Amino acid sequence: MTAISPKATSALPNFWEGIQYFGEALPEFEIYGATPAIELGKVAIANPKDAGAVYQTLLAADALRYLTLQITGSKASGHPGGFASQAEAYAALVMLGYKNIITEVGHHAPGFYSAMFLDRSLEEMGIYTVQQLRDRFREKHGLLGHLSGYIPGILAPAGPLGQGQHFAMAAALLHKDKLFPFTLGDGGLGEPYIMSSMAHFHTAYPGVTNFLPVLVWNGYSQEHHSMVSIKTNEEMMAYWHGNGFEEVVLVDAKDFDDKNQPGNYVDSTAFSFEQRLAFTKAVLMGVDEAARSALSGKLTVFIIKQLKGAGVHARGAKSHNLYPKDTLDAPHIVNALKERALPHEAWQLVRTNCERAGGGSAAKTVVTEFELPLPELGELPLEEYHVGGEPKVATTAMGRLVAKVGQIDRNFLVTNADGNEASGIANINQALKIIHPTSDELYNQEPGGQVYEPLSEDACAGLAVGLALMGARSLWCSYESFAINGLPIWQTVTQAMAELRRPTPSTITLFTAGALEQGRNGWTHQRPEIEAYFAAMMRNGNVFPLFPPDANSIQICYDWALTTKNKGIVITASKSPLPIRTNFNMTRQGLRDGGVVLQEVPGDKKVVFAVIGDMTLMPVFEAAAFLETEGIGVKIVSVINPRRLYRPDDTAWDTCAEPDDGFIDDEKFAELFDGDALIGVTGGAAAMLEPIMLRSTCKRDTFAWRRGETTASAGELMAFNGLTAEAMTKRAIELVH
Repeated sequence: MTAISPKATSALPNFWEGIQYFGEALPEFEIYGATPAIELGKVAIANPKDAGAVYQTLLAADALRYLTLQITGSKASGHPGGFASQAEAYAALVMLGYKNIITEVGHHAPGFYSAMFLDRSLEEMGIYTVQQLRDRFREKHGLLGHLSGYIPGILAPAGPLGQGQHFAMAAALLHKDKLFPFTLGDGGLGEPYIMSSMAHFHTAYPGVTNFLPVLVWNGYSQEHHSMVSIKTNEEMMAYWHGNGFEEVVLVDAKDFDDKNQPGNYVDSTAFSFEQRLAFTKAVLMGVDEAARSALSGKLTVFIIKQLKGAGVHARGAKSHNLYPKDTLDAPHIVNALKERALPHEAWQLVRTNCERAGGGSAAKTVVTEFELPLPELGELPLEEYHVGGEPKVATTAMGRLVAKVGQIDRNFLVTNADGNEASGIANINQALKIIHPTSDELYNQEPGGQVYEPLSEDACAGLAVGLALMGARSLWCSYESFAINGLPIWQTVTQAMAELRRPTPSTITLFTAGALEQGRNGWTHQRPEIEAYFAAMMRNGNVFPLFPPDANSIQICYDWALTTKNKGIVITASKSPLPIRTNFNMTRQGLRDGGVVLQEVPGDKKVVFAVIGDMTLMPVFEAAAFLETEGIGVKIVSVINPRRLYRPDDTAWDTCAEPDDGFIDDEKFAELFDGDALIGVTGGAAAMLEPIMLRSTCKRDTFAWRRGETTASAGELMAFNGLTAEAMTKRAIELVH
């Protein structure tokens, strides 16, 4: 084992710079490492049983472990243990030519970065050497602590557990000829969404099996034993079979242990070299079997059972995270690096195989490095209703457009937790059909439909946003009250879209059945606090909550949303017939300026009502009528696109991919909202009014949601929350006098 001096390093090929330790010659390298196992012009090894292919897969696994530990050690921060325990599986996937690899585990990030470095993907962001890899790990504009679409070759973000399978399934649906493995930790397996979402997907799309969970069963989660650590191999296999998986391929390192390690989870890097090769061969053959099975139409999982931290600085949960003491100078880190160190020629061999695998670097070959071709939608069949005419259901008006989009774009998918009819959008189901194995005309369901209806909001949001991230159009529909259960992955994807290196359709939602419509259902169905979530996210710069006041407005909002890229667009509307207050041009103005004036009455003093929502306009118009009798002027502004009302410096718009710098200036703001008093009104969270209250300089107040209660009508529920004409009138008079 030798340390490399700076002088010696300078003579080495560029990528070696920064590798601290190189190993001595490996046994039988001259036999099994003489030529790359992936031949020039090929994309994968020819035979997983070939001794040279097995040998070089083991070298790739050790190279991944070494880099993972060295880059985390360079910052005494990050997570090496989980990825290390499955390094053979990742290496096997690459050697077999599969590079569209996703993870459910954000803590695997340093391992994925190591893989992207080895196949030269990171050269796209100026990382050519190990030293640069070390320098830019966990740094701004570098390799952030958890995965992101900003990183070349990385298909999807990873942070919160329980999300990776959505990305893999969405990609599999769009690219049925490719395999999408995703690593899944046994700690994350405790999330309830993972198995249920895959089970529903498989029921809906029984022929789409080209996604492959790779369970990293290492016995530990982040800080303790995993909850599935006590299962036997037979029990674990039965668990997957019981959840619909036809093929379960499990490779247990303990079956190859020749060092008598205690416990059910062992470290293969402690084996003799001969047994290390035997274990690697079993993994390589198992991954090959699982991949072929998944691509042939069988729902398949590959399970690698190996102790967490195998081959790095610690074992078990103690290997999960590095702390300030875990520096590259610390003896236990130094020893671990020396144990995994490879000779120069082995590094070059691994690099060559990784470059060739899959037809080139992931940054040039994986599906997310290309825009997905989309059919042109042309002009949608907008239908403009007469202002002041018969009340219309806004959601139904939008549903007609959604149906048209789906008829033009067969990849388009609508997701909903079994509530489209209840939300006034049965026309979507009628036109596009619910995906279901049982055909039934009464319920608008058939196997080939385009409406995906799991009962889990996480599964609804997950597949919809996964499709958008992968480049397709989608729409997630939900009751406003329950959408909160799907928001974590929506937020993950929207944040990722802000930094993607390619344009992709915005992720669009329609949230219906607002609190004010749900009086008799009580507080369980009255949770408009979700709007505070979006109010906070508006400052990201690429999030646009939209509040169309009527059936005309919602059509223009959706039409506009479809033209946008890399944004999160939330449309919130009622499912009740409501008055038509705007024409199309008024909403176009409202989308551009943030709001549009619905009514203006002169008077000695002027009160401006800035109103978010549709049903909330009813008490405001009633208050305006009374104030008019008192000689007080009133202006009612429907706030359609509050993101436009921030000042540019309030948001991070200029840091976003596909940046949108549309904000109204002070003059336009004053034109809309200046008066003797300003009252913000919303049936949701007051936080959504922040852009207005931040900029207004006149006397002002807010009327907003407090909490839910069981009532017989929307009016009674508004009264419970203080959203009455009487209360608004009283406060308006107080403010102007």
